[in-house]
Amino acid sequence: MNALAAPFPIVIHHNPDCGTSRNVLQIIRAAGYDPVVVDYLTEGWTRPYLLALFAAANLTARQALRVSKTPAEALGLTVPDVSEDQVLEAMLAHPVLVNRPIVCTPKGVRLCRPSETVLDLLDRLPPGPLAKEDGGLIIDADGNRVG
Repeated sequence: MNALAAPFPIVIHHNPDCGTSRNVLQIIRAAGYDPVVVDYLTEGWTRPYLLALFAAANLTARQALRVSKTPAEALGLTVPDVSEDQVLEAMLAHPVLVNRPIVCTPKGVRLCRPSETVLDLLDRLPPGPLAKEDGGLIIDADGNRVG
């Protein structure tokens, strides 16, 4: 961690194949932080960790469920009568079902969609200009948030 980084590490639960996750990681690094990167698709989840993460982010398992490009519908997780426990068990078996990226900093825990949501969790903004992969500007040349 560099000298400017927070005394507590920033943790990003990251999917390298996800553009939003890559944008968030870029924003964190551009702000001068050296985050702990958790590749949850490789490492998986434990039930206590996922429950704690959701509680800290004020999310339910259903709210954190990723439907797009996952087996959520095929597993029957999108029907109204599916329980939180069923969604959670499916997430443990299929880590891709957890929406990403989830970022933890001393300022809180949040599902960072859209990417610029991560700015609320950082003590300092990255220098500008800074754009997402799609070219959308999030920090202008003067270092101010856009949008």
